[in-house]
Amino acid sequence: MPTSSVPRPRVDALPRALRFPDNFLWGVGTSAHQVEGGVDLDGRGPSIWDTFAARGGTRHGDSGAVAADHRRRMADDVALLARLGVPAYRFSVAWPRVQPTGRGLASQAGLDFYRALVDELLAHGVEPVVTLYHWDLPQALEDAGGWPVRDTAYRFADYAGLVADALGDRARRWGTVNEPWCAAMLGYAAGVHAPGRTEPGAAVAAAHHLLLAHGLGVDVLRGRLSPGAEVGITLNPYPVVTAGTSDADLDAARRIDGIANRLWYDPVLLGRYPDDVLDDLSTVSDLAHVRDGDLGVVSRPIDVLGLNYYRRYHVSYERGAAAVSPWPGSPDVSVAAPDEPATANGWRIEPDGLYESLVRVATDYDPPPLVVHESGGAFPDAVGPHGRVEDDDRIRFLDAHLRAAHAAVAAGVDLRGYFVWSFLDNFEWAEGYAHRFGLVHVDYATQARTPKASAEWFGGVVAANGLPPASPAPPGPACGDP
Repeated sequence: MPTSSVPRPRVDALPRALRFPDNFLWGVGTSAHQVEGGVDLDGRGPSIWDTFAARGGTRHGDSGAVAADHRRRMADDVALLARLGVPAYRFSVAWPRVQPTGRGLASQAGLDFYRALVDELLAHGVEPVVTLYHWDLPQALEDAGGWPVRDTAYRFADYAGLVADALGDRARRWGTVNEPWCAAMLGYAAGVHAPGRTEPGAAVAAAHHLLLAHGLGVDVLRGRLSPGAEVGITLNPYPVVTAGTSDADLDAARRIDGIANRLWYDPVLLGRYPDDVLDDLSTVSDLAHVRDGDLGVVSRPIDVLGLNYYRRYHVSYERGAAAVSPWPGSPDVSVAAPDEPATANGWRIEPDGLYESLVRVATDYDPPPLVVHESGGAFPDAVGPHGRVEDDDRIRFLDAHLRAAHAAVAAGVDLRGYFVWSFLDNFEWAEGYAHRFGLVHVDYATQARTPKASAEWFGGVVAANGLPPASPAPPGPACGDP
């Protein structure tokens, strides 16, 4: 069912001074392709995002070739993390930096970079949180068919073993795949993310093989890491709100909830796909890619479930809404444009949706402990005349979402951590450099780093393990000055 049925408190009515549980894990995150640059180093091979950008798939033709230049500036960036008082750093490993073609022996130069990153983090008292796959598939594997081909899942398992062998003695928190919905549905159905394909049936197969890769990766990590290691996956829930009242509107919401949420939660946590979702998908796929035993692999026990929350979907029926969409097997569905307030990239600001997401997973699935692996917003940040970035909109945004997270804890959700997206302004995928999510401003011409007011604010939250005694006003429209 759509998650609009989950009861929720009004976030602006919550208590003003809130502490989080002891040992709550606070952190910030990035992904390799969004920050590293350094595509000419370590023998790195091209990824699908390099190719997608070169073909004009991104705004202004922007690419991640330089990004935030983190590959060259890593030591300084880690020192900055420590100065900001951030206890944990979630980063991803670039598959093509470790295996340039996605097969065979590892590039030791590529692994050396991640060894050095982990060592630097530990030396500064920052805990590394490793994600193996954040969308940068080696182009050679896409040339062989990509995620719609079953073999890609087995190549991922080999890659997971190489990284675990290199970092497993120092890193204890691991994630397999980040946001497989985006990789499958935006990359292979809607074509708005790399590799830019618009093949609904291929997207359905890609979804299954990404989940199979996760399960195979869990098996590999269990065999290579110490018994105390933490292994999980990161999903991106979208609470679905029915924008209309007709039976067709309700069915549209069911369909989108199925593809955005249940298609991922159910196999990972319950070991099965929802029957109604399979019925919907059968109109574009024969589902022959799902083999006996696969769901037993996909549902291997995990220690943590990461959730990335950004917004709800407001859904209604609209005949002929889109010929190409991220909703295979579900035509005639419309997702409403946001009302104000919204972020600079047009996402509606709805912190209550985070509460809904956490409570729904905890109520419906009896999951392992949860961690918010990404939460953040894009705002029109600029360095002011005195060298400061006064991003009050972001502070209000994060404050409201943290109050929603605390409400979920108060409701009994076993939430163990919260990571802000993102540490640095960076390459925002198809949007290029048009939007800034970072707690730290990056001048892309000079690569100068300027911590924003939100970085100082978040450091205070971490130090207090809770929120300030007064809540800022709700975030305003993103079109004004920060």
